Formats: sequence, structure tokens, C-alpha cells
Amino acid sequence: MAPVLPLVLPLQPRIRLAQGLWLLSWLLALAGGLTLLSSGHLQVQLWQLSTFLAPSCPFAALPRVALAAGAVALGTGLVGAGTSRASLDAAQYPPWRKVLGPLLVAATAGGGGLLVLALGLALALPGSLDTGLEEGLGTALVHYKDTEVPGHCHAKRLLDELQLRHQCCGRHGYKDWFGVQWVSSRYLDPNDQDVVDRIQSNVEGLYLIDGVPFSCCNPHSPRPCLQSRLSDPHAHPLFDPRQPNLNLWAQGCHGVLLGHLQGLASTLGSMLAVTFLLQSLVLLGLRYLQTALEGLGGVIDGEGETQGYLFPSGLKDMLKTAWQQGGAAHRPAPEEAPPEEAPPTEGPPEA
Repeated sequence: MAPVLPLVLPLQPRIRLAQGLWLLSWLLALAGGLTLLSSGHLQVQLWQLSTFLAPSCPFAALPRVALAAGAVALGTGLVGAGTSRASLDAAQYPPWRKVLGPLLVAATAGGGGLLVLALGLALALPGSLDTGLEEGLGTALVHYKDTEVPGHCHAKRLLDELQLRHQCCGRHGYKDWFGVQWVSSRYLDPNDQDVVDRIQSNVEGLYLIDGVPFSCCNPHSPRPCLQSRLSDPHAHPLFDPRQPNLNLWAQGCHGVLLGHLQGLASTLGSMLAVTFLLQSLVLLGLRYLQTALEGLGGVIDGEGETQGYLFPSGLKDMLKTAWQQGGAAHRPAPEEAPPEEAPPTEGPPEA
């Protein structure tokens, strides 16, 4: 049975393989660490923006899986660096020789599986951000006024901080504030006829105005911020409602957050792809180095050529052997045949 993908490795190629693996392993450890940082940063951003993201949005699974994949890649890189360095010294290699096989299996199955899963999530989940932010920001605008309602008392502060930090206004623009009541009822005068008329004119009994919160104001505007009566072209001299970006933030928070989070996900996806490539190269190289050294008893500078391979036999032969061994293990033992009866012996003739 011929081994799978055999590779003849004389002395110098074996040494260069070990030295190259040492460098690749440190690159893998670096990539794993950067993946940890990228996924950790994305996780922190999601924690800060959790109020504006629907709870049902599955995007939060991406940084968690990427954190696990980055940790395994970091560990694989450190182990690979230690193994490749120890393989150059016959006295240091025996301890690594005992654990290298299980480590290769665990890193290939566990680390490879996590990286593939994280890459799949990085490609598939950013599309779910659109719906998640649409729902989450809509809910945040509705609860902006509920400063004394348990569970929503921080909605106003968080939304104001969001609009100021990311320089955005509303969900898709400043007019989104026209469709929600963002002024708390405790600050409305029930004796004011204008307040009464506005509430009665709305089928849901909401106090709607053509104004925006202060956090929508652009501090770079050369004039004082205009927050109310934005639909009235005659309310403010020299103000053109067709160009509100001269006074308010021009972008909606949905587009700003969507671009921000998708950019972080794209960066993380690139790091995961680089990590996957490096981990594949390191695991392949370690397998060839392991099998080559096994042919020399664990001594890299042993005399003669040796052969490295991925598997000791072809896939067909391996499956056939496993099937035969499994069949032999489950085949019932043949029943023992009853002992043959001895033919009766004739007695001596009677006298």
C-alpha cells in the first residue's frame, strides 16, 4: 500500500523544512493574535451598540467563533514553533514526538473546523446587519422619550451619544424624528392648545413635531442650531430646508453603523483567511516533518534519505482495511463442531 503524497526528504531539505516551519509558525501565531484583537474589537463594538441592534440578529455569533478560532491558531503557531525548533536537536525532540500526533489531529479537526466556520460566518452574516439595525434603531427612536420607564431610561442618553459620536441623525435621516414622539409627555403642557391639537390630530395620540433632538446638530455649522419647525420655509430666515446638512448631520445612523460594522467584519474576514492559509501550511509541514523523522527514529540528521507523507496508505486501502477490520470484529465466531463419536470396538469372540 503506497503512502499518500510521498515526498523524499534528504538531510538538507529536512533541515530547511524545520527552519521554514519555525518561521511560518511564528507568522501563524502573529496572525492568530491579530485575529484575536480584531474579533475582540468587533465584540466590544457590538456590546456598545447592542441597544441599536435587534436581539434576534445572528451577527453577534461571528466575533465569538472568531475568538475561539484565533486562540486555537495562536496555540497551534506556538506549538509548531516549539516542535520545529526541537526537531533540530535529537535530545529535545523526544518529548514533542509523543504529543505531536494528537496535537496535529486536534489542530486539524478543531482549529480547522473553527476557522472554516468563522470564515463562513464572516461571508454570510454581514447581510443580516441591515435588518438588525433597521429594527433596533427604530425601537431606539420610539423609546427616546421613555426616560422614566424601567428598561428604557437610558435610551435617550445612548441615542444622543450615538448621534454625536458617529455624526448621524435619525435612522435614515433627520425626518425620521418627525414620525415619532421624542419629547416626553411630562414636559408637555396639557393646557397649551397647540399641544392638544397635535395630540388629537394623531390617530395614535402622539405629540409629533417637525423637530429633532439637539444631538442632530452639526457643531461645525456657522449659525446656531435650528431644531424646530424644519418643514416651514418661512420659520427661519436664510434657512433652506432642502439643504439641512448645513445645520444637521446629513447621514442617517443606519447607513453609518452598517458601514462601520461591515468594515470591521471585512477586516476580520481577511485576517481569518490569512490565518487559515498559514495554519494549513504549518499543519502540512509538521505532518511531513513528523513522518520523515519517524523513519529515522526521531533524529533529523540521521544517515540516508527518508520519506514524508500525509497518510501511510491510500484512502481506498485505508477504507478497505478499516472495513475488513470492522467486519472481522463483528463476525460471529464459528460454533465448535461436536466431537466425533468413536466407532464401537468389537469385543473378543465368545468361547
